[in-house]
Amino acid sequence: MRYDELEVASLLNGEYDTKSCYLEIHPGAGGTEACDWASMLFRMYSMFCEKNGYTYKIIDEQKGDEAGLKSITILIEGYFPYGYFKGETGVHRLVRISPFDSNARRHTSFASVSVVPAIDDTIDIDIKESDLKVDVYHSSGAGGQSVNTSNSAVRITHLPTKTVVTCQIERSQNRNKDIAMQMLKSKLYAMEKAKKDKEKSDLKGDIVDINFGSQIRNYVLEPYKLVKDVRTNYETSNASKVLDGDILPFMECFLKNKRGN
Repeated sequence: MRYDELEVASLLNGEYDTKSCYLEIHPGAGGTEACDWASMLFRMYSMFCEKNGYTYKIIDEQKGDEAGLKSITILIEGYFPYGYFKGETGVHRLVRISPFDSNARRHTSFASVSVVPAIDDTIDIDIKESDLKVDVYHSSGAGGQSVNTSNSAVRITHLPTKTVVTCQIERSQNRNKDIAMQMLKSKLYAMEKAKKDKEKSDLKGDIVDINFGSQIRNYVLEPYKLVKDVRTNYETSNASKVLDGDILPFMECFLKNKRGN
């Protein structure tokens, strides 16, 4: 193992760093352009997983009306998943000539990424049934036609915190509900942990409140090419490579930067 690999490995010592994680992507305002940006981010993360030995499973997926994604949630498993992906939480900003603009004008799009560790059943989270609103509906994601024959998809809203989770990957409504409850527990646990330990927690508060005015990373494709992380100042002009999943340098730089803070 190289020295720099050992250095990064030494930084993966957070309480949740070994955990699998849920990664969610939501487009900002902007219609089709923003939805397309969300799908580009999903492609970036899925390609990173494939190139670096991670596996991912689509838990919920909502297609855009014309193109792209309205939202997507995936479960990532592998080597220190939360440890590596936690730095992706925040707002990602894209500047490019929109393929959906007949006048070929430059557009700016935003999408938020949220990453929380997958909490296992050994951690007890008290959730009252009276605090939950459960809705069922026809699946519309990657489950296939067989999924769509019944109301198998599940949406759970935790009323006190207004936290919403959805799952439609399984054919069984009960199984989707179980997975959705597991996601809800993970989110509520992460929120409570962040609230109690804001100063030293690796989670902090940014998984709860995503502000579209404060992006963490800029992806500029026009009039020049540059991807820059505004937290660490790490940048590269090879934007195509980044969008093809080459984001490990950004992840490692974030971990090293966290140590210096």
